[in-house]
Amino acid sequence: MSLRAERDGAVLHLVIDRPAAKNALTLAMRQDLERLCAEADADDTVAAVVLRAVGPVFCAGADIKEIAALGGALPPTNPGAALRAVRKPVVCAVDGACVTGGLELALSCAWIVASDRAWFADTHARLGVLPRWGMSALLPRTVGIRLAKEMTATGRRLDAAEALRVGLVTAVVPPEELDAHVRRVAAAAAETHAAVVAASLALYDDGAGLALDEALALERERALAWTPPDFGRDGFERGGFR
Repeated sequence: MSLRAERDGAVLHLVIDRPAAKNALTLAMRQDLERLCAEADADDTVAAVVLRAVGPVFCAGADIKEIAALGGALPPTNPGAALRAVRKPVVCAVDGACVTGGLELALSCAWIVASDRAWFADTHARLGVLPRWGMSALLPRTVGIRLAKEMTATGRRLDAAEALRVGLVTAVVPPEELDAHVRRVAAAAAETHAAVVAASLALYDDGAGLALDEALALERERALAWTPPDFGRDGFERGGFR
């Protein structure tokens, strides 16, 4: 299968496995990704999701050969929106090139970890297409509007070190350590209080475009409406007070 789901306890791994085609996403793969994201969001036994790929390229975006062949016959898809709709931590593991639609997928995850051979670029302008999965909204919010403009206008690549410096990724590790690192991070996220994590991530997203006083007011409003769990001993230990 070119896209498959693997369970590791409470963590669901979504694996892009089409390395011979630089992990470009066919229509069927995009539709499968949308379906798997919806299923993960609805499944209470899934506490966290990992998006990763097989081979030296994370993802080259949509399959442009298929798009050229089918054109208007292709139904619209938006796997970026599907990833953003998952109300659980979605961690992206990038090893190698992450470009155009692939970068939109990565940006749609809660955060990105990368190997030290990873690199990132927006090549929509070189292909003569506009982004459709969230690039124009997500890239400037992540790296700043001026760097986003330069990346889009010139196709400039960010290597892993620069991606870490500008906040595009949260960690950079050797390629042989990437899988173990992302599994540890996802497992840690899965061990926290799922409803609180979901509500907190929603606050970050919903408050991102607001003025500071509006974002603080949103936090107060949702906190007042929140019904906290029974803390007890379990809550004491979850809070790190062991």
